[in-house]
Formats: sequence, C-alpha cells, structure tokens
Amino acid sequence: MNKKKLPGGTETILLVDDQDAIWDFMIEALQTLGYTVILAENGLDAVEIYKSNPSKIDLVILDMIMPKLGGHGAFYQIRAIDPNARILLSSGYVSEEEVNDILEQGAKGFIPKPHRISVIAEEIRRILDEK
Repeated sequence: MNKKKLPGGTETILLVDDQDAIWDFMIEALQTLGYTVILAENGLDAVEIYKSNPSKIDLVILDMIMPKLGGHGAFYQIRAIDPNARILLSSGYVSEEEVNDILEQGAKGFIPKPHRISVIAEEIRRILDEK
C-alpha cells in the first residue's frame, strides 16, 4: 500500500474546540505534521488568545458548537480583530446554511467531524498556501 506523505508545515494553528478527545487527537496530529498548536476551549478564549497574538497565529480551526461563545460569534469577533484572519470551520452538527453563511463571510473552508487527518492536512495546506 502506497502511503502518501501528508503535507505539513511550521505555522501556528489556534485550535478552538470544547471536546478533550478532539484536542488530544488534533494536537498530536498537527504537531506530528510540524505545526505549533495553541488550544482554546471555547470561543471566548479563542478571541482573547487571538487578540493577544494576532501576528503569531496563521490559522484558526474553529468548532461551531461550543459553550460561552459559539463558532459563529467567535468568527465575527476574530475577523473584527483581523479582517484577514484565516479561519477553517469544523463541526459535526451544524446546518449547511450556517456553514455557507460563514463561508460567504470569508471563512476559508469547512471540515466535518469526525476528522480525518488526511483531509485536515490537505485543507490546512491549501488555506495556508493561498496568497
């Protein structure tokens, strides 16, 4: 079986998710690909972290359904801090309309849960390589 090497990088990714099983999997997978990962457990934390490090974060992977501040609200607050923020949406339970609405507002893509690392790796590189 020909195992294709997954694309990686050295950029910094802000992972926003409220499920620790997802953190464990995603952090390990992303670090294995060479990325630096910062974790936010909800949208409020994500906005605060982004506000403190806007030039250090290359990509935000944003879960849509979270306590305190969901993906929708976090998306708009992060874009208010940085209109060019690269945000990749992630969810298992969100309507197509909600995803399309945020994609139209400038989100760079959507990855459904459960995550497949090959899909995530390709999407991250596609977004980060866009000029």
